[in-house]
Amino acid sequence: MADKDEKTSDVATGTSGTGPCREEDVSSGIQTAETLLRLFPVGLCVAALVVMVKDSESNEYGSLSYSNIIAFRFLVHANGILAGYSLLSAAFTAVPRPMTMPRAWTFFLLDQISTYLILAAGAVATEVAFLTYKGDLAVTWSEACGTYGHFCRRATTSIIITFVVVICYVLLSVISSYRLFSKYDAPVGYRNKGIEFVDFGN
Repeated sequence: MADKDEKTSDVATGTSGTGPCREEDVSSGIQTAETLLRLFPVGLCVAALVVMVKDSESNEYGSLSYSNIIAFRFLVHANGILAGYSLLSAAFTAVPRPMTMPRAWTFFLLDQISTYLILAAGAVATEVAFLTYKGDLAVTWSEACGTYGHFCRRATTSIIITFVVVICYVLLSVISSYRLFSKYDAPVGYRNKGIEFVDFGN
């Protein structure tokens, strides 16, 4: 009867006899997943950068290169920055360290900035790519893809890869946000109810 009461108490408080071991396993799993999620954008950013940098086409109408369009240059620079940051942050998270508050804030802010940077680059490049396909008579911007089809296809490929990077960084932002804000104490009412919150960041 006593054992049954102890098990009931453990369930009510969200703990069990193997609780610490389970928390360590979950924490290790999340750390591995985060490291891989930070490594994955490195290859994607480099791929998007290389595809765009090599994007040029010449014909009887003239030459067109990514360097002629500011939005595409911005996309290249943003992918270069994200590739470097992804590699450094992956190396840092691969080594087990206590998740201190300054470290949690640093990852949170850098992940947020990186997410908005790559999202802005992808959005601006998408708008310009749309104009190269459709044109805009209101601003006398004629479509160019009928003449420079190869250029447009490569630019579109680079933009698509960039948005895959955006998805990765949205997920990383969620992880770093959770890791930061889970370090703050739960409201007093919840603590008084005996509910235990597991910190997966440690």
